[in-house]
Amino acid sequence: MPDARFFESLGPVSVSELASLTGAQLIRGRPGAAIDQVATVAAASASSVTFLTDRRFAPALASSAAGACFMDARWAETAPPGCAVLASPTPQAAYAIAAERLHRPWRHPAGSATVHPEARLEAGVEIGPGAVIGPGATIGRGTAIGAYAVIGPGVAIGRDGQIGPHATIGFALIGDRVRIYAGAAIGEAGFGAAGGPKGVIDVPQLGRVILQDGVTIGANSSVDRGAYDDTVIGENTKLDNLVHVGHNTTIGRNCVFAAYCGISGSVSIGDNCMFGGRVGVADHISIGDGAQLGANAGVTMDVPAGGRWGGFPAKPVRQWLRETAWVTARARRRSAGEGEG
Repeated sequence: MPDARFFESLGPVSVSELASLTGAQLIRGRPGAAIDQVATVAAASASSVTFLTDRRFAPALASSAAGACFMDARWAETAPPGCAVLASPTPQAAYAIAAERLHRPWRHPAGSATVHPEARLEAGVEIGPGAVIGPGATIGRGTAIGAYAVIGPGVAIGRDGQIGPHATIGFALIGDRVRIYAGAAIGEAGFGAAGGPKGVIDVPQLGRVILQDGVTIGANSSVDRGAYDDTVIGENTKLDNLVHVGHNTTIGRNCVFAAYCGISGSVSIGDNCMFGGRVGVADHISIGDGAQLGANAGVTMDVPAGGRWGGFPAKPVRQWLRETAWVTARARRRSAGEGEG
C-alpha cells in the first residue's frame, strides 16, 4: 500500500466503479465490494486491487489475499476465491487508472504565492508557497502549481494539470492533464548562435513550446522554445527525467523517451515511437511512426517508419548486431593468433 505519509487516500470505491472507470468487465465477484488501495500481488489485502500481466505470476496471485485483480479474462480461474476478476486487455493500464483514483500525493498547503493581478485563474487552481504567476498567464480548473514554480507572462496551462516544485515555464501553451515534474524547464531559449563581426552572438529565439493534452515531462528535463517555428510535443507523449528536446523539434503522439535522451533542433518524430535511455539524435533528422531506438543509439540519418535501430552510428538492429558479432569474432581470432606467435 502507498505510504500514508506521502499519499492521500481517496477511497474507498466499489469494484463496479473501478470496472466502469477503467472499462474492465467484472466477470466474477461482488460489484459492491469496497476497495481502498492498490497493491502488488504479494502485498495485496482484501481491500486491495492488483493486476496480472504475465501468467508466470499466476501462482503468486493464487496465494494472494487480493480483493480484486485486473487480468486477462482467459486467466480468471487463477484468481483465488473471493477475489473479484476485472477482465481487461490492458491490466497494467487499468491498474494505473485505479491508482490515480485511489491515491494522490500530499501537496503543500496554499502559501505566499505571487500572482500578478492580470493573471487569470479558474476556480480550483492550487498554488504552492513561493510560486510566481506572471501577467497574462491563464491556468485552468484543477491544476496544481508546486512550491516555487515560476509561470511566465502569457503562459496558458489547461485543466487538471500538475506543475512540480521549482519548475519554470515560459513562452508555452500547455493542454489539459499535462504533468511537468520538479525542476523541469519549459520554454527556455534554444541553442542558437551566429558568427558576428565581434565574435559569436546569440540568435533570439522567437517561437513557443506547445505541449498537447496528456503530455508528461520528467524532473529536470528541458524543452526549448522554437527559434522561429514552435517546438511541439503531441498528445500523451511521455518524457522521463533528464531529457532534452531542442528548438523547433516536433514529436508526435504516444511516444516515450527514457532518461538522458537528447534530441537536437529541428528533428521530426512521428507517432508511437520508443526511445531507450541516452539516445542521441542529430539535428534535422526525421524519424517515422512507430520507430524504436535502442539505448545509447546515436542517430545521424533518417529512420523509416517502424524501424528498429541501435548502435552508433545507429542502423537497423539486425545489421548492427551482425556487424558487432563479426568485429568481435575477428578480434578474438586476431588475439588468439598473437598469442600463438
